[in-house]
This record gives sequence, C-alpha cells and structure tokens, in this order.
Amino acid sequence: MSGTTRQTRYEEFSTYVRGRGPALLRMAQGLTSNHADAEDLLQAALVKTFFAWDRISSPRARDGYVRRAMVNTQISEWRRRHMTVYPTDDIPEQRVDDPTWQTDLADAVGRAVNRLPARQRITVMLRYYEDLSEAEIAARLGVSIGTVKSTVSRAVAKLRRDADLAIERATS
Repeated sequence: MSGTTRQTRYEEFSTYVRGRGPALLRMAQGLTSNHADAEDLLQAALVKTFFAWDRISSPRARDGYVRRAMVNTQISEWRRRHMTVYPTDDIPEQRVDDPTWQTDLADAVGRAVNRLPARQRITVMLRYYEDLSEAEIAARLGVSIGTVKSTVSRAVAKLRRDADLAIERATS
C-alpha cells in the first residue's frame, strides 16, 4: 500500500469519526451504564472499524458496521463480566445508586422501539438516535417532511401507550 493511499485512508476515517462521533457516542451510551463506559465501547468499536475500513464497501454501511461492532463488543464484555455465578438463597437488596437501572432502562427502550413497525422504527432511530432533522430524514427515506412528522408522532404515541400499559401491569 503506498503512502498516499494510507494517508487517504487515515484522513477518510478521521473525517468520518469527527462527523459521526457524537451520534455514535449517543448510541454507545444507550448500550452502557455510564459515559466513561460508552466512550470505551465506542473507542473499541472504532478500532475494529478502522481495521475493516477497506472492506466496508459503501459509505452508507459505515454507521451500521460501527453499531454492530459496539453491540458485539458490549455483548462480549457482558458475557465476560457475568460468567461467574454465585447461587444463594437470599436475594440482596439493590442499591439505590446502582447504575444497572440505566442499562435496564436502555434495554426496555430498545425492546419497545424494536416492537414498532419497520418504518416507525427507522424514523425514530434516525430522529432520536442519529439526531437527524426532519428534513434530513425525509431526504434519506425519500418521503415528505409531513410524512416524517406524522410517522414520528405515531411512533412516540405508541411507545407512550406501551409504557403506560407496562406501568399498569407492574402496579396491578
């Protein structure tokens, strides 16, 4: 590989990270319990992505590759941490400041979003996870801004209804 090609690869990757870093960090925060872990997770995923950079054929596939690398890395880390099980008859009380509730919340939100119909799920992900504007979403999906607004509105209403039902079930 020539020096010019290598430099171009580094520059292209650096430009990508500078441009998409904040949105990717938000995704990582949804997978972890705190900001520091999210930064570590994103860093690990970006290292994996850099080594595969030449194999990622489409610029549109880059975010998906990084997200998949984050999910796989987080699952591997979770498995490593949870390999040792100590059975007991007593269930310990959970501390109030326990950060696992954030992971549980992120998991619950992720499952709720995954239950949405495909178009609503994609629109919600682009709007709230990728932080795209309604105009950017409309351009990416090839629909009108009004369609984006109504789709997001219906999706959020469904998520609220589902959350209300879950709260009702939990309290009854």
